[in-house]
Amino acid sequence: MVDIHSHVLWGLDDGARSFEQSLEMLRISAESGVTDIVATPHSNAEYTYSPDLMREKIAQLRESGAPMPELHTGCDFHLSFENLDRALQHPSQYSIAGRQYILVECPDFRVGPETETVLARLLDTGLIPIVTHPERNPVLQNNLERLTGWVNLGCLMQVTAMSITGGFGRSAIASATELLKRDLVHVVASDAHDPAHRTPRLTEAYQRVKQLRSAATAQTLFFSNPASVIKGDPIAVHTSSQSRPPRKWWSFLR
Repeated sequence: MVDIHSHVLWGLDDGARSFEQSLEMLRISAESGVTDIVATPHSNAEYTYSPDLMREKIAQLRESGAPMPELHTGCDFHLSFENLDRALQHPSQYSIAGRQYILVECPDFRVGPETETVLARLLDTGLIPIVTHPERNPVLQNNLERLTGWVNLGCLMQVTAMSITGGFGRSAIASATELLKRDLVHVVASDAHDPAHRTPRLTEAYQRVKQLRSAATAQTLFFSNPASVIKGDPIAVHTSSQSRPPRKWWSFLR
């Protein structure tokens, strides 16, 4: 399996607290069958994102000699106009493995009409937004038609493994299940923050997706699609012609 969303690097955000905790998370990840994992520290108003520091910490982990998945660079990019300019100026610093896919996190309590503007701006510059954990967002949980519009626009959706197995409560598991039924999930990732409570284990969620959908779907969401994200390869996406796609970003400025 391939995990494109984790807070496995210590001291950068609310994820791993120490070098030892990072190593433990990587050990758990490897033992659960993950071959590649993307370190995605937050970039938001609370945490300063430093690509150079991220690469230094990845190098230290590799030098430890401990068994671990292959580590890749990325960012948990908070979707806002303030953040947008930095990503547009230096896209490879924020994207996964320096290629075209970028994780984007929507605010928890307000996802205004400007969201489509920001998503389209990213798409117009060649970046492909992967919207993280919409099933956990209180605004988006009950607005799946809007997510369909984002997919029609060209975005992808990433659901958290623990949401599928019930670790984030009834609303999240119900939303995740409905997204799976509607073919609106393109990647499942751990969004791991520690080795005990929000771990990088994907095994249980993989088995659950096999039960809910099929072995082929599980293989796509846990391996094929996330591997394509790291390589920068295109991903086939099911779109709905019945859902009206959002307007292009420049039309919002008229």
